[in-house]
Amino acid sequence: MTLTILEGSTFCMSDEAGDLNGDTCGFFAEDTRFLSRFRLTIDGERPPLLTSGKVEYFSAAFYLRNPLAGGLAQDTLLIERRRFVGEGMQEVIMIQNRSMETVEFEVGLQFATDFADIMSVKAHDFALGDPMHAKALPPIVEASFDEERKQFLLEDPTDERIQTQVIVSEAGRADGGGLSYTVRLEPRETWQVRLDIFPSLVDEELTPHTAERRFGEELGHVRDSLAAWRLRVPQIRTSWDDLADAFRQSVSDLAALRMRSRGSGLGELPAAGMPWFMTVFGRDTIITCLQTLLFGPELARTALQVLADLQASEDDPSIDGEPGKIVHEVRHGKAAEIFFPLYYGTVDATPLYLVLLSEVWLWTDDRGLVRDLKEPALRALEWIDRYGDRDGDGFVEYERRTPHGLENQSWKDSGDSQRFSDGRLAKPPIAPCEVQGYVFDAKRRMAEIAREVWRDRELADRLEREAAELQARFDEAFWIDRRGGYYALALDGEKPQVDSLCSNICHLL
Repeated sequence: MTLTILEGSTFCMSDEAGDLNGDTCGFFAEDTRFLSRFRLTIDGERPPLLTSGKVEYFSAAFYLRNPLAGGLAQDTLLIERRRFVGEGMQEVIMIQNRSMETVEFEVGLQFATDFADIMSVKAHDFALGDPMHAKALPPIVEASFDEERKQFLLEDPTDERIQTQVIVSEAGRADGGGLSYTVRLEPRETWQVRLDIFPSLVDEELTPHTAERRFGEELGHVRDSLAAWRLRVPQIRTSWDDLADAFRQSVSDLAALRMRSRGSGLGELPAAGMPWFMTVFGRDTIITCLQTLLFGPELARTALQVLADLQASEDDPSIDGEPGKIVHEVRHGKAAEIFFPLYYGTVDATPLYLVLLSEVWLWTDDRGLVRDLKEPALRALEWIDRYGDRDGDGFVEYERRTPHGLENQSWKDSGDSQRFSDGRLAKPPIAPCEVQGYVFDAKRRMAEIAREVWRDRELADRLEREAAELQARFDEAFWIDRRGGYYALALDGEKPQVDSLCSNICHLL
C-alpha cells in the first residue's frame, strides 16, 4: 500500500509506514525523483505500523511502535512521523518513551536517490507500466554528509546542477548515506528531529535558517490556499453525514489537483491526476474543467488561457504538432529530455478545447473571455478541417508522425486499444467515433458564439452546415446493424468499421 501527498507538481509516494523503498516510491519534483530511499530504523530494525493516513492532501501522519530489538520491550516507544510537501518536503520525527524506565536506543536514517525521470519510474509501476520490459533505473547515488552545515547532499553524476539537499535539525553520526543517533530518554520524555528536503535543478543550496523560514511560510500559504478554495466553492447542508463527508472530501481532492500555471501569473488549473500525471494534459485538463464548473470557472478560465498559450503554431512532425493543435502533455526536468517538453499527440483535445470555451461562456456569459480567445478558437477550427481530417473523407483521424509518440491518440491511448471484434488491431489513420461527436458538438457551439458574440453570421452558418453534414455522413459510415444496432468504435485507415462495442460510444453520446 502506498500513501501519496502532494502540492502542485511536487509529491511524495511512500509505503504506509512512511519509508521510501526505492521502487516506485519517492519524492518527486520537476518530473524527477529527488529522493528514492528514505528509511527510519530503531536499533537497526523498521518500526511496525500502528496507523497512518493523510491529514490534508499536502500532509500525512504515521504512527509506529518500536521493534523488538536492542532489548526494548513491546510498546516502549511511540514513534510519530509528520510529513508536509510544498516546493520541498519536511518531516518531523518524534519519539516518546511511554514506559516508566529510562531507555536507550539507536535511531537510524538512510537517504539515497537515483535521480530517475518520472516516465522511467512509471514504467516500473505494475498498474500503469510494464515492469517486466522496463529499462533499468539509474544507479543509486549515496548521500554525502556536511557536518558543519548539518546536511546531506546528493548530486546527479550526469548533471552537477541537479541535486537533493537534506538538512537535519540535529547532527548525528554520519554512516555512509545516513545518520545515526544514540537517544536516551527518561520516562515520558520526547526526542525529535526535523528534516528539510529540497530539490534543485539550478545548483542552489539553502542554509538551515532559510529552509526553516521557507517551510514555515509555505505551510501557511498552502493551508490558506485550501481554506480560501473551500470558501469559494458551493456549500452543502444535509442531514446525511455520508453525503456531506463525500462532498467535503471531493472539494479537497479537486484542490489537490490544482497546479499554478508556470510563468503566466494567471492562476491555477487542474492536472491530469496523481501521482504520474501532475502536469498539463490537454484532454484530461479540459475534461476535469468541464466536470467541475459547478465549483466555479476559475480553473477553466486558467486552463483555456494556458492551453491557448501552448497551442501549436508550426507543423513539427517530431512532436506531432500542427498549427492550431492543442497540446497533449507537458513535461519538465529529466522527463522532458527523454520524452518531450511539449507533445501534441492527441486528436481530441482540440475540439474539446472549443467545447470548454463554449461551456464557460454559457455558465458565466463572459463575452470578454470569448473575444480574447477568438484567435485560438479560430486556429483550432482550422486545425480540425485542415490537419485533423488527414485524408479528406470528412472525419478527424490520427496517425503519429514521430516514432517516440503515442500510437493511439484518443482518450483510450494504450497501444492495443483500437481492435476489431475478432481481435485484429486497427491500422492508422484511425477515426474514433467519439472524436467525431466532439467535432460535431464543437462546431455547433462555435456557431452559437460566432453569431452571439463575434457577430460573424457567415461563420455561424458555415459551422452549422458543416455540423449537419458531419452528422449525416457519420450515421452512414459508422452505424452497424448487428447486435441490435450500435456505432463502430472507429474507422481504420482503409475505412472498414472497427466493429468492437466499447465505452467510446458513451463518450460519443
